[in-house]
Amino acid sequence: MLSLGRLSWEVRVSLAAAAVLGSMAISRSLGDYFAQQTLVKLFRVQFLLFANCLVSIGSRYIWKRTVSSLQTSCPLSCSGSRCFTAWKVTVSIFLLLAHSSFFTLLTLVSEEPHVFSMVSYTCLGMYIFLIFGLLVLGLLEHCQKLVPFGRVAPSHSRNVVKLLLVLVFTIACTVVGLHNARQPPLVKQVEIPVHKLPQSFHNLRMVLLADIHLGPTVGRTKLEMVVKMVNELNPDIIVIVGDLTDSQVVNLRKATEPLRLLTPKLGTYFVTGNHDYYSVDITNWFKHLQTLKIRPLHNEHVKIYSPSENKDWFCLAGVDDIEAEMLRYPGHGMDLKKALDGCSTNDAVVLLAHQPKAAKRALQSRPDISLILSGHTHAGQIFPLAIAAYFLNPYFEGLYKVGENSLVYVTPGTIYYGIPMRLGSRAEITEIIFKTG
Repeated sequence: MLSLGRLSWEVRVSLAAAAVLGSMAISRSLGDYFAQQTLVKLFRVQFLLFANCLVSIGSRYIWKRTVSSLQTSCPLSCSGSRCFTAWKVTVSIFLLLAHSSFFTLLTLVSEEPHVFSMVSYTCLGMYIFLIFGLLVLGLLEHCQKLVPFGRVAPSHSRNVVKLLLVLVFTIACTVVGLHNARQPPLVKQVEIPVHKLPQSFHNLRMVLLADIHLGPTVGRTKLEMVVKMVNELNPDIIVIVGDLTDSQVVNLRKATEPLRLLTPKLGTYFVTGNHDYYSVDITNWFKHLQTLKIRPLHNEHVKIYSPSENKDWFCLAGVDDIEAEMLRYPGHGMDLKKALDGCSTNDAVVLLAHQPKAAKRALQSRPDISLILSGHTHAGQIFPLAIAAYFLNPYFEGLYKVGENSLVYVTPGTIYYGIPMRLGSRAEITEIIFKTG
């Protein structure tokens, strides 16, 4: 039998992360044995442990490349100098802040972001840029070793220069990312032909929002800006396609008040995203959203009647996020059959499904769906995360035609998640103009 002691540190941490992930799923099935509040606290602690297990692997790599390698190559007098000690302290504080960003979900979520939350999540963004820079540099070094005339003896000065290059890259990406995230969302108008849509809905205007992520770094002020921009568009209908929140109602009740000011003619509708389930408070969120005049679509549909006072209608349906199944969230999980019960193949159907994976699954079951609106990908939010987001999702950003008559639109998100940066992507408020198709 293989001893755990013989496994590398990275493998052991990965196994610990997998164990925590498994315990998260198991704990969701214990509702009959423990109070809901106890399970909420347990789940949030488990989530933080899981996230920090994964991040700790990268932190060890950063320490090796930015501290250990310098200490190995520099003279003994240098390794004991005040400058080098200060550098080790700086790296330690930076890594500590990056790890602590996840814990702000437990203690620092309120109406507006806390300064510590903004600083720690900024460090988390820098952490991603730094790891990417170090990995690329390491890859280039390995490639150089394969070329006989490109081999150069390692030296302390060369290590310092390489580290400085990575630090310049990290700081530049951070500055640009912070600047981009501070900009208002782009209002993007998209004309979409909806198959089987009655003529009376031609030029109907729908505003699509998603991935607002109220929580440690997004508060009331940003939401007020979004609501004002949406109301200026004077839409007929508004849909919020998941990930509205990263915390519980008790922490964000005041932050959500601007949503009460939305003024669409045909209503505002909401479906869950994976982060809404991570809050472990979805029942209270459903109740609270209804007080804000927002209708949750919990594996159900509504008939949207034409504003021209005739009997034309289309089916607006919404499904729970697919991760509710993995988390074993009681009474939740994507149920397309239930959501479309009453929507025939002769009707125009617009489906709200947070993840593009859910959109793909839905079209495999019901290829007659006219249009699916999704979010989740953030268009990667920051490079290099965009690489993973692109390959892990069947639809990444924008409008896709699937089959003969079905369309999928994926928004890059209305604000951002956690890290207050956008790099290689732009936050978006999507104004969809329905066309009869």
